[in-house]
Amino acid sequence: MTNKLTGFKNEEPRVILEYSDGSTMVLDVFTNEIIRVFQDRGETGDSYAIEGDKHLKVNYTVENKGDHLELRTTNLVAKAYDDHYIDFYDEAGNPLVLDYRGERKPLPNDLDKEHKSTVLAEGQKINLVEEAEAGYFEVIKSLSPDEDFYGLGDKPGFTEKRGYDYDNWNVDFGDDHNESVKGLYKSIPVMYGLKNSHPYGLFFDNTYKSHFDLGKESENYYFYSADFGNLDYYVLGGHTLKDVVANYTYLTGVTPMPQKWMLGYQQSRWGYSVSDERVQAIADGFAKYDLPVDVIHLDIDYMRGYRDFTWDTTKFKDPKKFVDDMKARGIKLMPILDAGVKEDKEGYDIYQEGIEKGYFVKNPDGTVFVGRVWPGASVFPDFGRPEVRKWWAKHVKFFADMGACGVWNDMDEPASFDGELPDDLIFSDGDKPSTHKKMHNVYGHLQSKAAYEGMKDATGKRPYVITRAAFAGTQKYSTVWTGDNQAIWSQLRLAIPQLTSLGMSGFTFAGTDIGGFQRDTTPELITRWLEASLFAPLFRNHGQMGTRFQEPWSFDRKTLDIYRDYLNLRYRFVPFLYDQMRHQTESGLPVMRPLVLNYEKDPEVRKINDEYMVGTSILVAPVVNPGETKRLVYLPAGQWLDFWNNAEYSGKQSIIANAPIEKLPIFIKKDTILPWGNKVSHISEEPEKVMTFRLFGDCGAYKHYQDNGVDFKYQDGEFNEYYIEVDDDHNVTVKLIKHGYKPTYERIYVETDRDRLEFNYDQATDDYKLV
Repeated sequence: MTNKLTGFKNEEPRVILEYSDGSTMVLDVFTNEIIRVFQDRGETGDSYAIEGDKHLKVNYTVENKGDHLELRTTNLVAKAYDDHYIDFYDEAGNPLVLDYRGERKPLPNDLDKEHKSTVLAEGQKINLVEEAEAGYFEVIKSLSPDEDFYGLGDKPGFTEKRGYDYDNWNVDFGDDHNESVKGLYKSIPVMYGLKNSHPYGLFFDNTYKSHFDLGKESENYYFYSADFGNLDYYVLGGHTLKDVVANYTYLTGVTPMPQKWMLGYQQSRWGYSVSDERVQAIADGFAKYDLPVDVIHLDIDYMRGYRDFTWDTTKFKDPKKFVDDMKARGIKLMPILDAGVKEDKEGYDIYQEGIEKGYFVKNPDGTVFVGRVWPGASVFPDFGRPEVRKWWAKHVKFFADMGACGVWNDMDEPASFDGELPDDLIFSDGDKPSTHKKMHNVYGHLQSKAAYEGMKDATGKRPYVITRAAFAGTQKYSTVWTGDNQAIWSQLRLAIPQLTSLGMSGFTFAGTDIGGFQRDTTPELITRWLEASLFAPLFRNHGQMGTRFQEPWSFDRKTLDIYRDYLNLRYRFVPFLYDQMRHQTESGLPVMRPLVLNYEKDPEVRKINDEYMVGTSILVAPVVNPGETKRLVYLPAGQWLDFWNNAEYSGKQSIIANAPIEKLPIFIKKDTILPWGNKVSHISEEPEKVMTFRLFGDCGAYKHYQDNGVDFKYQDGEFNEYYIEVDDDHNVTVKLIKHGYKPTYERIYVETDRDRLEFNYDQATDDYKLV
């Protein structure tokens, strides 16, 4: 029986659709390119991904077309029909997101009851069609033969995701990460499509466990399903894929400016923090072998019996003095912080205070739930409650007072050694009781928010927070890494699509554990991994206790020398990366991105997994297979220069690039100017006095950003902008176009293929003059 669309109410900015069965659906117009589709299914609470009112004033029209209702903005058209069907088109009438009119047909499965227990007992991984729960629902969309999918955060697999299915449920996943795995530590339910080359996005704002099938089940449709919650998704339009990504980050937020030193090299290992002598030895190694470094990370052993907010003074005689001494050497220390609080009734203040105030997650009978993580029996803060986050943020001051540079959140899925926490545990959703089932996916998000606010309040600086678990919007509070990867080549191949997909999903500041966290790396693998990660904003080597040491000097001399060269090269690129971080705060676009984001009209780039771009001007083609010393590189439209020898290539073709172990293929778009950082052992918080700009090609222009690299004064206009230009006649211009930050570069050099020009700052004219 048809459920007729009987009418509508236009309650600007919302159009309420009314149906014959008494149900309603809402089309909520946020901007000309963003429309929300909402149906109340009984779930209450605000969005955790979107903060604040993102509605803009939009002049839209609503018209009854007879067989359907049509809502039209400048850029999007929504057509609503009977039976809750809603189709979306761009302003030119090109279909973007169309509801599928047929029935789902699950993939056939020959598993019968007799064999099910046998197959599962053997440990085989199979797809089981589970009986849907009462709150389950599906959103099924028509799939075109020419339709590609991107996004979804760091789901394991390839850049283009058609033909695969994924779960949104944060999991502490210790096995191999590969394309058959449906989900890892993060749930970022935003997907992007190119439908017959027309871009769109879909963001499903639901924290319950959900699922994407992107054409695996059928060539005719793709679908999203959720175990519970409201039907709540956003259709994102835009003339380009960049527009669509920017619309998503408009909703969920951009990555804030980092402290500049956060872009430096970082060394980590589970095992460094067993003593101050061990950490000291690592720092000494960097000095001995002339290797730049900015941060050493401290894993769980620095704590007293794995208790949060403690520092073991039997391992570190004077922790604060030790942290200060390391800072005096230019090295900052980053301690880990786990979600589970040790159950300790013998004077552990964090546990006792949390128990007294009722701040921990409870069982259905009202008793405190006790799980098991590193400290043994552990309880879990109820981060859904604002007062619990404030309490946690207050204690984060412990790290600020100690002089630590930030907080590294781990085990915040939340993870437990006894398996997943039960769905019916009592968590809070704001001031209302809820369940683990709803709050699981935002647990790490909320812990990161508490850590961010705690560090910001305690220091006044831009907080450095790292998290393993995340949800859509966590990028506003925390950097991320891709979790416990392994020292195998397939994980290196996976790293590029993971990081570029995270970038498209809002997470600009991201990285992988260089060399692999688990298992023993090899000199070739860690070298290629370091090269591949050269432009990843989070640039960290991290290894597991018991595995081969991964410090650069732990390998042969050749490997050490190559490692040093690439660390030095990274620091040369830090000013450019910092410019890119500034740009993404304004554009919403990532630093490290897949080629398709810049060249969506080129079908050759849509499935590339082993190349990436940095902004719009640098193309990187790492070697991700053992033994390779050459590789095929696809160059998109334009003229490209080999970074190493200035050889010029025309785009829209594949070339064979030489790539011996010491060479990372890098190509610069012709007529590009790049800032070129100074050779340093660490990134100082003192203003730089000299900056160099290099021209690649014959002419070009560049706008460069400078602030104090530490706090939030830039938000009040305390920053400088420089304009560098080399015109067709080789005339060079250097201008200070905005002077809001008092220190300026005393000297600026501009290097071309002809000469190196020096410009000195003239305080009287507040500008630069050629020497």
